Amino acid sequence: MPGKFLPVVAAGGVVLLALPIFLVVGWPIGAWGLAAVLFAGSQGLSLLLNRLGIGTDKLAQSGVMAFGMMFRAVAVMVVLLVVAVSNKQLGLGAAILYALAYSMELGVSVITYFGDSKK
Repeated sequence: MPGKFLPVVAAGGVVLLALPIFLVVGWPIGAWGLAAVLFAGSQGLSLLLNRLGIGTDKLAQSGVMAFGMMFRAVAVMVVLLVVAVSNKQLGLGAAILYALAYSMELGVSVITYFGDSKK
């Protein structure tokens, strides 16, 4: 499993660096806030689920972790969809920022995993 620290820090950096951009461009600050809350909540749930552990000797915990990780993605998607239906600018801004942060986290995870020479 790739380490989670560097990918989360990189994605958090995307969220933090987006704040001045949102302010300068005039996008709704609520969109940034929503994306930041969704990102933090998603990472908190991930941290909680990672404490369960996975492996062949922990089948029940592995199942709970898999379901929790799926729920995490679906919950974020549902929140963004509901917000986008009620306020398109707010939903679109939050969805774009969350997607950028998630993409950064995934990209750094892949790079650190395949760039690890210890394997």
